[in-house]
Amino acid sequence: MMIKYATPLLITATLVLAGCAKKAPEVLPPAPVDTYTPTQPVDQGPGYAAGSQGDFLANTMSDRILFDTDKFNVDQRDQAILQSQAQWLARNPNARITIEGHADERGTRDYNLALGERRANAAKNYLASLGVSPSRMTTVSYGKERPKALGSNESAWAQNRRAVSIVVR
Repeated sequence: MMIKYATPLLITATLVLAGCAKKAPEVLPPAPVDTYTPTQPVDQGPGYAAGSQGDFLANTMSDRILFDTDKFNVDQRDQAILQSQAQWLARNPNARITIEGHADERGTRDYNLALGERRANAAKNYLASLGVSPSRMTTVSYGKERPKALGSNESAWAQNRRAVSIVVR
């Protein structure tokens, strides 16, 4: 008995709702106006602004050097990376950098802050030995507070034991 009344009711409801469907407008609204006008060149894509972080990344081997567990020595691979950074800094005499020291999650907060500081200073000292003025470089340690990779395994830890050079304008 319920099916007998439900079918006509369902058909009526469908027809009523179909009659309420929106009709397409006769005239489309105007296209949006591009209101974004950059005041400085964007640091992405080809054509980086000279002296920018994008230019730095495009023209150096890397912005970071990696360390072994509990170490802060600059090995041969790190030396090559830092030499490419020193060459870029020589071509961009107005650029300044901040070198961030990082550690993996193992160890206490205080230990990792101190280790991150030693890593950042090792990179700074090597750049200074290549002729980069220490006044153009600052260091900061984040210890284990800003991991690059999440995880509690050797792969993640290896990525987090690093010193990263950031261009500051």
